[in-house]
Amino acid sequence: MNGSVKKKLTLRERIRGTDRRAGLIPSKGWVGRNYQYFSSSLLPALMRKRERSPFTDSDSDFRPLSQGETEIIWIGHASFLVRTANFNALIDPVWANWMGPIKRSRAPGIPIEKLPDIDLVMITHAHFDHLCRKTLKRIANASHNHLQTILVPHGVSSVLKKIPFSEVKEMEDWDEFEFRGTKITFTPAQHWGARFFHDMHRGFGGYMLETGDHNLFHSGDSAYFDGFVDIGKRFNIDTAILPIGAYHCPSGREVHMNPEEAVLAFKDLKANRMIPMHHATFAISIEKMCEPIRRLNAEAELKSISDQVITPHEGEPIRLNGSED
Repeated sequence: MNGSVKKKLTLRERIRGTDRRAGLIPSKGWVGRNYQYFSSSLLPALMRKRERSPFTDSDSDFRPLSQGETEIIWIGHASFLVRTANFNALIDPVWANWMGPIKRSRAPGIPIEKLPDIDLVMITHAHFDHLCRKTLKRIANASHNHLQTILVPHGVSSVLKKIPFSEVKEMEDWDEFEFRGTKITFTPAQHWGARFFHDMHRGFGGYMLETGDHNLFHSGDSAYFDGFVDIGKRFNIDTAILPIGAYHCPSGREVHMNPEEAVLAFKDLKANRMIPMHHATFAISIEKMCEPIRRLNAEAELKSISDQVITPHEGEPIRLNGSED
């Protein structure tokens, strides 16, 4: 017999991180769940008028930051603008109003033409709601010869063909990258990175940014797994950005955390504060758009951590100056 037989991993082994890549095969009942998704989530979202944050139309004040200051602005979904005294960075920037047939339910927190000069872009994985080529082209083409670096998981640089970034760096788990005084580490997740069905080789993960004054963690997409304990042991995390939505997946696969699991991950990470993401922007799951933040607030109150959870509007600047904010 040619080749080798691949061992089928047990659920315990997958949870322990032996295999963190989710398969594409839906679980039993996917036909009924897809009907529920189309009728109760996707179609109603198509009919609703796109909402706007009260901060979206405000004049953005991108004044230079002092050493030690970090500013975080949620754009929507998993997209964030991160500003320090030394650089402006975007994580998973998506300004698209449509993701195929899925309508964006809430406008981006900052109009893309009002962004400050972007020095660094970080992509957690190649899914269309995290890597938008049209958005990346606009960011790169707006640079006006301003040097821009983009970090991507392994196997994702090929998706960026003909997008004129100055430097493209592929990252493996625990790889480190120094950028203007900040150490950036690519962290593991439990998800998958395929952009289509044939490219399961593409990587996925999150980013840890250690500026020297503030340690910021963006998990990327992930199901709950014990890798958060390991990340929490490796880093002293001031702020953790964690996903709370898209947990009632039509396929039935466990690839995203629900709000209660996000709180567990927050506890595992031993972070000082949490900012939720991956909710209220695209109707990609069965749960109602307003449900994740309600469940998060209820769980935070139950676990007595409400004062550690920040739930900003899109476009609302959050200034952070270290662990004592």
